[in-house]
Amino acid sequence: MIRTIPDFPKPGIMFRDITTLLLDPRGLAMTVERMVAAVDGPVDLIAGIEARGFLFAAAIAVPLKAGVLLIRKDGKLPGATIAEDYALEYGTDRIAMHEDALVPGQRVLLVDDLIATGGTARAAIRLLKKAGASVTQAQFVVDLPDLGGADALRSDGIEVTSLVAFGGH
Repeated sequence: MIRTIPDFPKPGIMFRDITTLLLDPRGLAMTVERMVAAVDGPVDLIAGIEARGFLFAAAIAVPLKAGVLLIRKDGKLPGATIAEDYALEYGTDRIAMHEDALVPGQRVLLVDDLIATGGTARAAIRLLKKAGASVTQAQFVVDLPDLGGADALRSDGIEVTSLVAFGGH
């Protein structure tokens, strides 16, 4: 249900497109059920990374009776925020969350649609921990293991689960 689009956004990249999964009610329901089943212990908040992570965070938060915390690109949230920089291939980017989005000590599960190099996920975990969250696990629909992101999170002490892995870039 996840299609591959060659040479997007640039030549040599095999883009894993989850929009076809989102369009399929049975596939989407199965994805959410499997993500919920993979959660290790109770969680207070599901942190979703902009933008597709929001979809999965909200969907799995409901059966887990958890809240949803939004991790957004810097400058997109109103009110007081805290932020974290992270490296890109050429340059840096910055993500943010509301300063009052969590109570220190709350258990937070990080969720996104895909993990590649892990740069954004690692920055999100640093941001959550800076705010006082207890973050021990992260979930992704798709893992691109050749890019090393899930392994980087594991080396940081985070339990990582994904539903499907695709070799290559």
